[in-house]
Amino acid sequence: MTHEVLCAGFGGQGVLLIGRLVTYAGMLAGKEVSWMPAYGPEMRGGTASCSVIVSEEGVGSPVVTRPTALVAMNKPSLDKFEPTVQPGGVVIVNKSLIEDCGNRDDLNVYCVPLNELALEAGNVRYANMIALGALIGATDMVSLDAVRDTLVKHFAEKPEVVEPNIEAVIRGMQFVIDKKKCQ
Repeated sequence: MTHEVLCAGFGGQGVLLIGRLVTYAGMLAGKEVSWMPAYGPEMRGGTASCSVIVSEEGVGSPVVTRPTALVAMNKPSLDKFEPTVQPGGVVIVNKSLIEDCGNRDDLNVYCVPLNELALEAGNVRYANMIALGALIGATDMVSLDAVRDTLVKHFAEKPEVVEPNIEAVIRGMQFVIDKKKCQ
C-alpha cells in the first residue's frame, strides 16, 4: 500500500520533523520513501509543510497532490489541504488550535488535542510527537518499533530525550485508538 501524507502548520510546530521521522521509519522498515519540505521565508510562525510518501513500491515523484492522510496543525493548513485529501483518507486535526474538524464527511477525521496531550506528557513541544503517534495509530503506515528506532538514531546526541518522545508518540497512538473518529 502507498501512503501519501501532507503535514502542515506554522513554522516551529515541528511539521517537517514529523515528515522526516515518518520517512526514516519507513526506510528502516524496508519501504520506498520520499520526503519533500516546503516552507515560507519566515524562521518561525510562517507556513511549513512537507509531503511524505511511504510505499511498498517505487516512488516515481515526491509530489503529493491527493494525499491519503493529512496532519493539520493549524486552521489555515486544514482549510488549504482538506479539500485535496482522497475520499476515505485520514485527517489528524490539532483540536487545541482548530475549533471545527473540517467540512467533509467522506474522511476519517481524528480531532486530537495535541497541545493539551503534550502538556500532560511534560512539554508542549511534544505536540508534534503526539501528532506523529496519532498518524501512525490511524494509518499503520509504519510500526511503533520503526519509529522508536528512528527516534534513537535522530536523537543520538541527546539520548535523554528519546524516551519522553517515544512516550509522546505512544500517547498520540493511544488517543486515536481509544477515541476513534470525530463524530
